[in-house]
Amino acid sequence: MGFFGSIIIGILAGFIAGKIMKGGGFGLLINLFVGLIGSMLGGWLFRLLSISSSDNFLGQLVTATVGAIVFLWILSLF
Repeated sequence: MGFFGSIIIGILAGFIAGKIMKGGGFGLLINLFVGLIGSMLGGWLFRLLSISSSDNFLGQLVTATVGAIVFLWILSLF
């Protein structure tokens, strides 16, 4: 995926995580931020657990969404 693909995945992952964790999205820029942080966190977690996420759009979206959910959960602790 290129730069724009990563942005689209970040926005979608942040939106999905926002819907799951809070029941609503946070807006375009916050969804992008949460999704991008989530994709890094999700990639790290999946590598740590030796889970292979494929290099296609759906695999990257799942990885970013799981990471974004974990990120929002960690933020909710504070």
